[in-house]
Amino acid sequence: MRVSVAFAAPARLWRRALDVPEGATAGQAVALSGFAREFPEFTDAPLTMGVYGERCGPQRLLREGDRVELCRPLVFDPLESRRRRAAHRQIKGQRSK
Repeated sequence: MRVSVAFAAPARLWRRALDVPEGATAGQAVALSGFAREFPEFTDAPLTMGVYGERCGPQRLLREGDRVELCRPLVFDPLESRRRRAAHRQIKGQRSK
């Protein structure tokens, strides 16, 4: 069956379409895709995996046409980033008065 594996690398979008046997898992698809060879720097820590935006584990059985998505770890905390932007807007608003 035909599936794809996708990864948003820092500088580019990487995607591989491949044929896997019926009953293949997301982890098997990633292994067959050549991801580890292409991005060895991301193989030390386990990446979050999903199928069409729904988080899953490597044991998830795939269906025809599924897209396995690999997600890099967050570089920053989104909540902290929002707090900083809000504080910056507040300071900027006080200066303009």
